[in-house]
Amino acid sequence: MAAKRARIEPYLKRLYGYAYSLAGDRHRAEDLVQECAIRALAAKNAPADEPAYRAWLFRILRNAFYDRRRRERIAAEVPDDGNFSGTLEYWQGDERFISVLTVKLEMAKLPPQQREILALIDIVGLSYAEAAGFLKVPVGTIMSRISRARRVLLAAVTASNVHELRVARKKGTA
Repeated sequence: MAAKRARIEPYLKRLYGYAYSLAGDRHRAEDLVQECAIRALAAKNAPADEPAYRAWLFRILRNAFYDRRRRERIAAEVPDDGNFSGTLEYWQGDERFISVLTVKLEMAKLPPQQREILALIDIVGLSYAEAAGFLKVPVGTIMSRISRARRVLLAAVTASNVHELRVARKKGTA
């Protein structure tokens, strides 16, 4: 059992990032990761190959999310509590904080399919081939989905009402 636990541990942060992108809520994401870990630890057979094992963990988490969503009959579109992370970068540069917050807010507004592909590729770090295997679609489909999702997210962030303030300089100053 200790070996199984040690094998899951390196993936917990990435699983949390993926769970958060699906659920849009910190507490639901934590519950999903816990449920994923419990299911993985209880499984009699786990893939021996590390890339297959990682994909297997993410599939368990995804299935747990959809199982819960079906049971609860709720839409997981936009987080309602506004709490996007337990570890926000306070005062390490207002611009960075505002940028991160803006991206998180706009990503939460994306349709679930676009949030999911962005999470798998840009947050979790799966390759296009790994994501294609995970979602059981061709690599070309992954490429078009990620391109479309990135374009929509960029347009949303660009159109957001959060912009850098320009400081007017007095005449004669450098």
